[in-house]
Amino acid sequence: MTRRGIRWGLFTALAMLVAVGVALYQQQPSPGEGEPEGGPIELASTEGDFSLRQLEEDQLAVVFFGYTWCPDVCPMGLAVVRQAMARLEPAQRRRVVPLMISLDPERDTLARLEEYLAFFGEAFIGATAPPEELAPLAERYGVVWRRVETPDSAMAYTIDHSASLFLVDRDGEIRRRVLHSPTSGPLQAALEQALAEG
Repeated sequence: MTRRGIRWGLFTALAMLVAVGVALYQQQPSPGEGEPEGGPIELASTEGDFSLRQLEEDQLAVVFFGYTWCPDVCPMGLAVVRQAMARLEPAQRRRVVPLMISLDPERDTLARLEEYLAFFGEAFIGATAPPEELAPLAERYGVVWRRVETPDSAMAYTIDHSASLFLVDRDGEIRRRVLHSPTSGPLQAALEQALAEG
């Protein structure tokens, strides 16, 4: 390879690294601007009435908004939660409560949620509420979602939604927000840090 070819290759690689860095930076929430406020979660769930206040002082909920008919993002996100929990020490794992809040109450009954979440582990709790209750809750957590009609599909409609994971304490404070990732590393690191803080 000529010097010119090597220089061009290095320039291209550098440009790609800059582009990736800019993209990752743009995904990060701006400090103090547009950050989700979090707050109480009180919903009917697969474990009865669920409230963040039921958590012990040293526990955190991993809160995920999605729906069981989701073809890709939701099963991947739940698998990531399962993998991250499996890599924690047993004492740490006891302090983590995975909670999926369905944005599709029309189809996601509690029985359906229980059956679906059983594929990911016994610790997973499913919850939902009527749309008029879900809307303000999702807004407080910065979740963007909308129903999309798909008349040519057997599903009839899908739910487009954002897919961050929230580490939330019993007071509804968001301790960490983890962007969607196909691997469990970011969530595991966030969990270990948050759990170490108590």
